[in-house]
Amino acid sequence: MTVLRVATYNIHKGVQGVGPRRRLEIHNLGLAVEQIDADIVCLQEVRKMHRREARHFTRWPALTQAEFLAPEGYESVYQTNAFTRYGEHGNALLSRWPVIDHQHEDMSDHRFEQRGLLHVELSVDGRTVHVIVVHLGLIPASRTRQVAQIKRFIEREVPAQAPLLVAGDFNDWGVQINRMMGAVDLIAFGEGRNATYPARLPVVQFDHIYSRGLKPLGLLIPHGRAWWRMSDHLPLIAEFEI
Repeated sequence: MTVLRVATYNIHKGVQGVGPRRRLEIHNLGLAVEQIDADIVCLQEVRKMHRREARHFTRWPALTQAEFLAPEGYESVYQTNAFTRYGEHGNALLSRWPVIDHQHEDMSDHRFEQRGLLHVELSVDGRTVHVIVVHLGLIPASRTRQVAQIKRFIEREVPAQAPLLVAGDFNDWGVQINRMMGAVDLIAFGEGRNATYPARLPVVQFDHIYSRGLKPLGLLIPHGRAWWRMSDHLPLIAEFEI
């Protein structure tokens, strides 16, 4: 039996706070990723670059955040979702298992939110496992259309019998997304019972891991001051049998 440990984590671009009191948390997040010890880490709000923050923080990493956060021996995959005045950010995946291939698809529903889908194929103990990392929009109607797009993407790009994970920040705790994901046999793990947002006093579960062809084994969310200082989300960690 192979046990696959999977985490999804919105890292809030590695910075907490606003204005002159904001603080750099990317170094602590690197320690957190190591502590999570997941085989697959799905990340949202990951910066590729940001010229203003790089000038402001003397310890701003020279590497991209995805590369910086990858523990030794892991592969990192990053794709940009949003271009801003000073830089760009998007989704990333860190993997202990070899990366076979990856692709990106734009999911922007309107001009005020730039969103994207990261699809990565991994070789896990001789089997191909597909992982999709998402960060959906803030508007309910946008999320409905984006989930429909995920469904079409899966039908087009992922073989029906292949193990599949869809993880990320869905900005939603409703049942409609579950029903739509169920149309392609994706089952939510721990849906509605595991609050991840806001990190300091979590009351809703925005972060989800959906699976197909994998047996859920366990779910956990780390809590405590160290975790809520690093991001406005808590990480969601799940284990599966493959």
